[in-house]
Amino acid sequence: MQSVIRALVVYLVLLLLFRIAGKRTLAQVTTFDLVLTLIISEAIQQAMIDDDNSLTNGILIVFTLVALDIALGWLKHRSNRLSAILDGKPMLLVDRGRVRREWLDREQLTEGDVLRAARHEHGIGTMDGIRYAVLEDSGGITVIPEDGTRPEPRGERRD
Repeated sequence: MQSVIRALVVYLVLLLLFRIAGKRTLAQVTTFDLVLTLIISEAIQQAMIDDDNSLTNGILIVFTLVALDIALGWLKHRSNRLSAILDGKPMLLVDRGRVRREWLDREQLTEGDVLRAARHEHGIGTMDGIRYAVLEDSGGITVIPEDGTRPEPRGERRD
């Protein structure tokens, strides 16, 4: 039972930590982020297993973490409020070409991040070409150009 409690505590702490870190932290994973994740996993592993290195304990911990993740997914599906708390809500970063600096600062983004998404999706190089830019729950930035066109889905062509 102690392993289950440890796994629950670790899961909740990591959930809180990544929620505080912000959406863009998870959307832009660098090589260093991967290394940091491996270091965190090694440190957390020690906290979860304590002195019990048995296969049974390892399976119990994995089961607990996956079950908790499934349970939270189910709860988020049933409760928009819980979903908003855990995953956040989309944020309007650019409104009719006007940068909303308070939201950029809150999510530790720059105008360059928004322009990068605009170039990638639409080939837009200036803020004047952006009608709306939205930071999605996933951490990605969706850009709607000033002319109102939307990007074609990747891998598909319109004829």
